[in-house]
Amino acid sequence: MKTIFDQGAIAALANRINNLDYATPAQWGKMDVGQMMRHCTENDRMLLRQKSFKRLLIGRLIGKAVLRSSIADDTPLKKNSPTHPDLKIKQFVDPAQEKAVWLSLLAQYSQLDTQTFDNFVHPFFGRMNKEEVGIFAYKHIDHHLRQFSA
Repeated sequence: MKTIFDQGAIAALANRINNLDYATPAQWGKMDVGQMMRHCTENDRMLLRQKSFKRLLIGRLIGKAVLRSSIADDTPLKKNSPTHPDLKIKQFVDPAQEKAVWLSLLAQYSQLDTQTFDNFVHPFFGRMNKEEVGIFAYKHIDHHLRQFSA
């Protein structure tokens, strides 16, 4: 299974990010390319332990089960999955500027060790270890790049 902690996976994702066409409409969802990029950078900041978001009640109830089914195999994440309210980006975001931020965050994953995820709590999924974060982070980015045909 692909993980964000694999240097080859990071390089492949970076290549897809660099090939994004800012004029491509979304195949699903409400975000444009810039908003999707900001959504992903905010998610990466959270996974990299640079930012945190409030736990959601629904996540406390079903989050762990949803995580297990989401990362159980190589099946892509489902279209139009629910999004944490703080990760819904509605304002204009310059895609060129956000791309540089996203690529710099992506490169940081390879520098992390297992201890980075001690006591990490995702706002929906709950407590996650490094392996779970790695698979989910990869799938989340892949999901949004597929959203814009990249």
